[in-house]
Amino acid sequence: MDTETGTRWLTEGEQRAWRTHLDVSRLLMYQLEHDLQPFGLTIHDYEILVNLSESAEHRMRMSDLAAATLQSKSRLSHQITRMERAGLVRRENCASDKRGLYAVLTDHGWDTMRRVAPHHVESVRRHFIDLIPPEALEAIRQALAPVGEHLHAQRGRP
Repeated sequence: MDTETGTRWLTEGEQRAWRTHLDVSRLLMYQLEHDLQPFGLTIHDYEILVNLSESAEHRMRMSDLAAATLQSKSRLSHQITRMERAGLVRRENCASDKRGLYAVLTDHGWDTMRRVAPHHVESVRRHFIDLIPPEALEAIRQALAPVGEHLHAQRGRP
């Protein structure tokens, strides 16, 4: 600890772990995004398609979708507008809340998801899963679980 500032500086090992995590996270997201480009999708488009495809009736309230994808409501609205123009999603009014809106996966969006998902999974395997021994994958999951739980609690969400 720095006695002057009270800061608990990272040790050399902690600094290496932190920077490796940052480097790998950025590079992996860049590569996954690159691998989605031939399909005309961004990683954010794909994340929205996944959330909608896994939701009841392939629909989510816009506020819930914003929370699930860690986007501001304004940013999500622009993203959904772009995806609507591509025919992947549509907005629907919420019958129980006149101010509420749903994002709904269209048939074209569902077909796109089914077509792209195998390629995305292969990309995840090629650039992450297949490079790490199974026992190390479990160790990574166990190591990151408390971080995820802590960050979800900070947001007030499970």
